[in-house]
Amino acid sequence: MKNSIIIFGLLLTTVFSCSYNSEDDLTEDVVVEDMVTYQDNVKSIIDNNCISCHSSPPVNGAPMGLTTYQQVRNSVENGNLIARISTMDVASVMPAGGPRLPQNLIDLIIQWEADGFLEN
Repeated sequence: MKNSIIIFGLLLTTVFSCSYNSEDDLTEDVVVEDMVTYQDNVKSIIDNNCISCHSSPPVNGAPMGLTTYQQVRNSVENGNLIARISTMDVASVMPAGGPRLPQNLIDLIIQWEADGFLEN
């Protein structure tokens, strides 16, 4: 009988020891990433790394300007901007003659495309 009481007490302790202090304990934190836009994210990457050659008009043998939203979008959609900035080939990496862009900046441009080329 004494063992039954001990087992019953342990069972009650186990069953009633689970509790929560708030509803936050029961929900998962979901991080909602901001959408990448040309004005907030991409323009500064292009301005800081590409405009010296891809100006209007382009200089130093650059084939096109990248001074407007539409020019940058066209270069991603119809050109090879992402391939050129992503390559590990030192001879063809952009920006020309410089180190490859950091991966986080490349990822922002890739995400901009995935998000639908938002302008603002």
